[in-house]
Amino acid sequence: MDLYEYQARELFTAHGVPVLPGIVAGTPAEARAAAELIGPPVVVKAQVKTGGRGKAGGVKLAATPHEAASTARAILGMDIRGHTVRRVLISPACEIAEEYYVSFLLDRASRTFLAMASTEGGMEIEQIAAEKPEALAKVPIDPATGVDEAAARAIVTAARFPAEIAEAAAGTIARLWETFVAEDALLVEVNPLVRDRDNRIIALDAKVTLDDNARFRHTGHAALTDTAAMDPLEARANEKHLNYVKLDGQVGIIGNGAGLVMSTLDVVANAGDRHGGVKPANFLDIGGGASADVMANGLGIILSDPDVRSVLVNVFGGITACDAVADGIVRAFRLLESRGDPVNRPVVVRLDGNNAELGRAILNHADLPGVRQVDSMDSAAEAAAGLAAAGV
Repeated sequence: MDLYEYQARELFTAHGVPVLPGIVAGTPAEARAAAELIGPPVVVKAQVKTGGRGKAGGVKLAATPHEAASTARAILGMDIRGHTVRRVLISPACEIAEEYYVSFLLDRASRTFLAMASTEGGMEIEQIAAEKPEALAKVPIDPATGVDEAAARAIVTAARFPAEIAEAAAGTIARLWETFVAEDALLVEVNPLVRDRDNRIIALDAKVTLDDNARFRHTGHAALTDTAAMDPLEARANEKHLNYVKLDGQVGIIGNGAGLVMSTLDVVANAGDRHGGVKPANFLDIGGGASADVMANGLGIILSDPDVRSVLVNVFGGITACDAVADGIVRAFRLLESRGDPVNRPVVVRLDGNNAELGRAILNHADLPGVRQVDSMDSAAEAAAGLAAAGV
C-alpha cells in the first residue's frame, strides 16, 4: 500500500526522522486557516500517490494565507498522472542549502535490501541513474545486521555527503531504516532530504510503501487506507479480504494463486485479440481456499461490474482439491441466488490438478445455469472471450 506524503511524514515523526510540521487541507478555506496557523510563507503540496507533482504544478509557494487559499483552489481537483488531487499539505517554507536523495527498498533481484543515496536530490531517481549513475550510491543491506549508526555512516560516505553534515545525515538515515523495518515497508524514500541554512537535516518529502502481507502485525495500518479514492469494487473486495484489482475489460477472472491469475490474464488478453479486443476485467486471486463464501463474494463482486460479460474460473487443484473448489462454486451459486442476486452471465470453468475429475463430475451433476466446463486454459480463455464478445 502506497501512502500519501502526509501519512508517511506521520510515520517518520513516530521514528524520529526530522520533518517540518504540516496541516492537511481539503478546501481552500482549510488551506487559508492552515497557513494562518503555521505562518507564511508556506508550501502548498498536492497529495497524490505518484511522482512528478512539482512538474505538474502541484507544489507551489504561497506568501500569504490568501495566496495559500487561491493556490489550493487551483491544485485541488487537478489530475496528476491519472491521480485526482483531493487534499493538499500546507507546510512552512524551507530555506534550502542543498538537496540529497535517500531510500531503502526491497531488492527482489538480489533477494536482499538496498540503500540508495545521492547528493543530487530533487531529481527523479530514474533520471539520476540514467544520466549520472556515478552520482547514485547503491549499498546492499544485510537483513541480519540491518543499518546501525556505523552502517549509516558507510552509506553517507559512499554517497559523498559533505563532511560537515555527515553525522546528522547518518543519524537520519539510521532512523529511516528503523522506519523501514518497524513498519514492514517495501520502500522508504526521501527526495529531497535537505540541508537548510542552519545545517539542519530535514526530510522535506516522504514516500512509503507498506507490505500488505504484514498488515496483521500493524493494527494502525488499516486506517491509512484511502477508501474514498479507491475503486468501489476494490473497496468491497478489500472488506471481504479478497485480492482484487479492477481492470478495464469484459472477462471476469477468478483463480487460485497470483501466478496462475497473471497467466490467465495474459491468455485471456491474447484470446481477446481474436474477438474484437476483449480484455480481462479484473485480477482476483482467491488463494488456497475456495469456500462457498469466498466464491460467492468473488463472483458477487465481479458480477457487480457492469462491464463484465463473462466469467472465467481457472483453478489448479493443489492444497485445495478441485472437488472442494467445485463444491464451493455450486454453493456460491445457491448462496447468491438466496441473496436475490443470481448469476446471470456465462461462467467458464477450467479445473485441473488434484481431484479434477471429481470436481468436474460435481459441476456436471449440479447443472448450474450458464456454466461451461473446458479442459485447457487456452480453450477456457477462448470460450470466455468469445462469450464476452457475443454479449451472451
